[in-house]
Amino acid sequence: MLRIFIKSTKCLNSRVTFVTAKFIRASSTKLFYNPKTVGSNGEIYCHGRLLEKIQLAHLYADSKTFVDMKLKQSPAKTLDIFDEFIAKNPNPSSDDLKTWVATNFEEPGSEFENWKPDDFVQNPAVLDKINDKSLRSFAYDLNGIWNDLGRKIKKEVHDNEELYSIIYVENPMIVPGGRFREFYYWDSYWVLRGLLLSEMTHTAKGMLENFFSIVLRFGFIPNGGRIYYSMRSQPPLLTPMVKTYVDHTKDFEFAVKAVDVLALEFDYWMSNHTVTVNGHKMALYGDRSSGPRPESYREDIETANGFTTDADKEEHYSELKAAAESGMDFSSRWFIDADGGNNGTLANLKTRSIVPVELNAILHWNAKIIAEFYGYAGNLTKQSEYLKLAKDFQDAVNDVLWDEEAGAWLDYDLINLKRRPYFVPTNLSPLWMRCYDVTKRVHIASKVMSYINNTRLDDYPGGVPTTLVHSGEQWDWPNVWAPMQHMLIVGLDNLGTKESKEKAQDWAQRWVLSNYLAYKESGHMFEKYMATELGGHGGGGEYEVQTGFGWTNGVILDLLDHYGHVLSSSVRPSAVGFLITSAMAVATKLFTSIRG
Repeated sequence: MLRIFIKSTKCLNSRVTFVTAKFIRASSTKLFYNPKTVGSNGEIYCHGRLLEKIQLAHLYADSKTFVDMKLKQSPAKTLDIFDEFIAKNPNPSSDDLKTWVATNFEEPGSEFENWKPDDFVQNPAVLDKINDKSLRSFAYDLNGIWNDLGRKIKKEVHDNEELYSIIYVENPMIVPGGRFREFYYWDSYWVLRGLLLSEMTHTAKGMLENFFSIVLRFGFIPNGGRIYYSMRSQPPLLTPMVKTYVDHTKDFEFAVKAVDVLALEFDYWMSNHTVTVNGHKMALYGDRSSGPRPESYREDIETANGFTTDADKEEHYSELKAAAESGMDFSSRWFIDADGGNNGTLANLKTRSIVPVELNAILHWNAKIIAEFYGYAGNLTKQSEYLKLAKDFQDAVNDVLWDEEAGAWLDYDLINLKRRPYFVPTNLSPLWMRCYDVTKRVHIASKVMSYINNTRLDDYPGGVPTTLVHSGEQWDWPNVWAPMQHMLIVGLDNLGTKESKEKAQDWAQRWVLSNYLAYKESGHMFEKYMATELGGHGGGGEYEVQTGFGWTNGVILDLLDHYGHVLSSSVRPSAVGFLITSAMAVATKLFTSIRG
């Protein structure tokens, strides 16, 4: 029997109400994963004595390696064999454990069959939009990388799901690359945009149909395509993916068929992730499972060592997983120190107490698109309902998060009841979704351009950094990430003023050039880059920088589609002064950081 205990907590001034849910069994054993969607293999890949022993032994440089392996026998049989092994050897060495794993598991990747996209086009029309020959050759190579990133799950996985951690889907997919062997939710938005520009419509449609099947099974899209991700999601971009597909193909019937599934996912976020702030219903990131992240088990245990009680450790694990749900794992964006600032370490994570700008703007966007799709279906009642929800989120984003003095939208701290005055690219994300009063567009553009100048976002040759804090976390300075650059560039272009559109084009030139130079030097596309270098890849965080790379490729193709007629592969003489100024600014920041 499963019981659900719900605790409601109100802040003293009653301005903020939030609800958390904790699932436990009647026997008081924690429920780590939903038994409706995770079978007996959950005790191998999600929690339990075997997972703990293997992950804490640090057998692999990347903790994700073990939980991506295939079982050679059933979970129950494997646990019996493990218990016998431990009974004979209570304190096995790392070599003993590694031998045991090799005997009972297969290497990661055994769940896939060889597959090449059947709709691959060698010379898609987007290449003809690119005037610069070197950039056109670059785009040609990026188009070819889809063949390397394509994956199809074996039918055998469907028939023997308990032997795998992967979530079975019927259609092939494009994965990010490197350690990211499976689909990832928000990555797929930019991947899909790239696929459509590469004229791989069939592959794109198949990925969307995979997601629909997952929503019907789980009620939402998990963080990624593994059962150990199945109690958290990521920024909900499925509805914008469908909108992108429909706009590209004009397949309005597809939108009509999809809309009820999209509404189901929207309801999941409204039912499980909302708080009330100053009279507005707003959304937070969160998590519904207990214990450390299986794919980073040892790392989470280590970061929790500073907490003295099991309850505090459990809270910390939840904060880690909430940050993972945001997609920005990890960043000082989610730190709240004793003074309400953004200093600290992972021990200061308070993701579940921060109302994020982009999540609420995305939900506005979702509701607006769902309303449009219900309009295609002729369901005017539902259309009206979702238009109201879109308006409600727009009002919330602008009433609670817009800061007139700063000239940007700011995350809201539920602990200290204040906006957080720290730069993150998501501070400008409502421009991307047009989540603002369009009659105030000129005023907003003026304020935003001042904000860009005041925060000196042009000081970096490699792109706009994710934050201005040098914490060592991968979603902090000096790292630069493709989705954030796309969000900023498209948002500024959407504003439509001469100054904002020029800035968007300047940033597109900088980002495409930086990616091109890194590719020319290394032959790789990276998941993250370096703000301090034109053409330098990023680092930091829990794992080595990964290559591939799905969303990076999609963003570059999208920018070349829009700006390819004007972008250049060379640094023009007029840019030299910019680079010198940027280098000086970076050196000053490094010196200040060291002194601090």
